Amino acid sequence: MKYIAFSFVFVALSLCSCSKKQAVVIQTPDAQVQDTLKTITEEMAYEGVNNYCHSTYDWSIAKDNPEIMYVQMGEETDSAYQVVFRSYTGAYVHFYVDKKSGKTKIVEKVPSLDVEEETGNIDLFDYLKKK
Repeated sequence: MKYIAFSFVFVALSLCSCSKKQAVVIQTPDAQVQDTLKTITEEMAYEGVNNYCHSTYDWSIAKDNPEIMYVQMGEETDSAYQVVFRSYTGAYVHFYVDKKSGKTKIVEKVPSLDVEEETGNIDLFDYLKKK
C-alpha cells in the first residue's frame, strides 16, 4: 500500500512539473516577439547616434565648412554596429551599438596623438525619435 501511495505522489509531482514546463514554452514566443521589437537596425543605429551627436556637440563651427564634422556608418559585426562621428578637431568618436539591447559604448580616438579612450555608454533608445 505504501508503494502505491508513493507511486501516486510521484506521478502527481511529475504531472505538475510537466505543466510548469509547458507554461514556460507558452511564454517563450512572447519573449521572442519582445526581443524582435528591440532589435536595432542599421538605420536606427545611425539615427540615434546622429541625434546624440547633434544634441551633445557644438556644430556651429561646421556651418562654414560642413566637411569637418560628420556622422557615418562604420564596420558592422554580428553583434554591433559601429557609427563614427568626426569632430572639427580631428578626433573621431566611435559608437558601438549593440544590436539587441541598444546599449552603446563610446570610444574617443585622436589619431594625431595616438590616444584612444572609452568615455562612456548611452542607451540608443533615448535618442531615437518617438513615432
